[in-house]
Amino acid sequence: LHTPMYFFLANLSLLDTAYISTTVPQILVHLLAPVWVMPRHACLTQIFFLHFLAPWECCLRTATAYDHYAAICQPLRYLVLMGQRTRTGLASISCLLALTSALTHTILAALLKFCGPRLITHFSCDLPPLLKLSCSTTWANELALLFFSFLVALAPCALVVSSYIHVVAAVFRIHSAEGRRKAFSTRGAHITMVCIFYITSVLHCILPSSAHSGLRDRVLSVLYVGLAPMLNPIVYGTCKTRPHSSTVWLAHT
Repeated sequence: LHTPMYFFLANLSLLDTAYISTTVPQILVHLLAPVWVMPRHACLTQIFFLHFLAPWECCLRTATAYDHYAAICQPLRYLVLMGQRTRTGLASISCLLALTSALTHTILAALLKFCGPRLITHFSCDLPPLLKLSCSTTWANELALLFFSFLVALAPCALVVSSYIHVVAAVFRIHSAEGRRKAFSTRGAHITMVCIFYITSVLHCILPSSAHSGLRDRVLSVLYVGLAPMLNPIVYGTCKTRPHSSTVWLAHT
């Protein structure tokens, strides 16, 4: 359990637990009470944790994809590429980027003014439905959403796609059909989880407030807030093929 892969999986599991703890209890409360009053400071607190934990997970998934790339495409240098310093550095950079995103969104949200009704038809106090209620200008908030969506979502997603392209190319170079089947069965589940998380989270954040419909916004939120963390333990727990098994095979081919 001290391999680089399990280091990132342990961080992801902790993030999923924290992420669900900030949203799912409130969803359950809304199922019992159709209208629930939330203080302003509680709303800002939830915005901070939503925009801290989700970008952190995006960046950590990128680090996990790089771990997969190093294990399959650079098997003889895997332990060198993914040493303790590299793992700590990737996790620290991910945390700093997420913290910068969260502080920026929270400060800008605290400056918003609300003149009319303050009823949010949403499961949580998130930025897109909040911007629709504001009577002040929201261009800075939407610009920050676009910028950080690119920095902590689109850019990591592009790096993940690039790493998996190299992984798929390496898998196709495997001469054994059984080896290719095992590699695809393991990586296919990971790619599916990455697609669910990135596509829904990017669509949720990058669309301007005027383009959001209530139902679509709530569906996207449930997908990346509830579905992805729920499936993560199943996907990563049932994968029987470790990267090291592919590493040993590729090293001898």
